[in-house]
Amino acid sequence: MAPQAAYADVPTAQQVETVPSAGALFYPSAFGLLPRLGGPHFCSASVVDSPSRDLLATAAHCVLGPGAFIEFAPLLHDDELPKGVWTVTEMYIDPSWQKSFDPRHDLALLRIAPRDGKKIEDVVPGIPLGLPRAGEPVTVSGYPIGTRGRPLTCTAPLETIPDGSAIHCNGFGDGTSGGPWVQDGRLVGVIGGPEQGGCAPDVEYSTPFGADTLALLARAASGGKGDLLPIGFTANDC
Repeated sequence: MAPQAAYADVPTAQQVETVPSAGALFYPSAFGLLPRLGGPHFCSASVVDSPSRDLLATAAHCVLGPGAFIEFAPLLHDDELPKGVWTVTEMYIDPSWQKSFDPRHDLALLRIAPRDGKKIEDVVPGIPLGLPRAGEPVTVSGYPIGTRGRPLTCTAPLETIPDGSAIHCNGFGDGTSGGPWVQDGRLVGVIGGPEQGGCAPDVEYSTPFGADTLALLARAASGGKGDLLPIGFTANDC
C-alpha cells in the first residue's frame, strides 16, 4: 500500500541547475556523440563513493546487456557538459533482479572507464552509501527524459514501505529513474523499486538499501567481471 499524506503537505520538485554528483545516462551512445549532439537522455545516475573510485548508482530497470553503449554526463545542464562524457564498461546487478526483476533489488552499479588519465571520482565527488532512516528528510533528484535541460530535486520526509522507501513529492516523471536519494550526505536509495519509482504523480519509491546493497558495492569495487542482463528497460506495472 502506498504511504498516505494530506495533499496540502506534498511539496513539488523544483528545477535546479545541477545536483552534486548526479547526471544523465544516454543510450545508445559512443564517443560522447549523443550528449554532445544534444540527443535525448533516458535515465539518471550518481557517482557513488567506492574503493575503486569508478562507480555509478542507477536503477537496474534502466540498463540492459553488458552495459555497453551507455554514457554518463555528470552535472549536465542546459547546453553544458561541465564534466564531460564518461563511458560505462561493466554493470553489476543483484541476482534477484536478474532472476525475477524483484523490485526490492532495482539497483545497478556501473563501472566507468577512466578519462584523460583520471577516474570519475577524481573529477566528481562520490556519495558514500548509507542506510535510509524513516521520518528524516531525504533529497531526491533526477533528470526528466529529454534533451539537455536541468534536473529536478525535492526534499521530503522518508517513509518506509514493505518493499523499500517512499517520499511524497509532485512533479517527477519519466527519465528520473535511477536518480539519487541523499540523506545526511549519504546515498540511501535511487528512484526505482516498486512501480519502477512510482505511478502516482505525487509519490516516488526506492528499492531498500541494506546489507545486499553493501555486498553489491563490495563486489563491484573488487573489479571483477560485470553481469549480463539479457532484458532491459522493463515495462512497469502501472
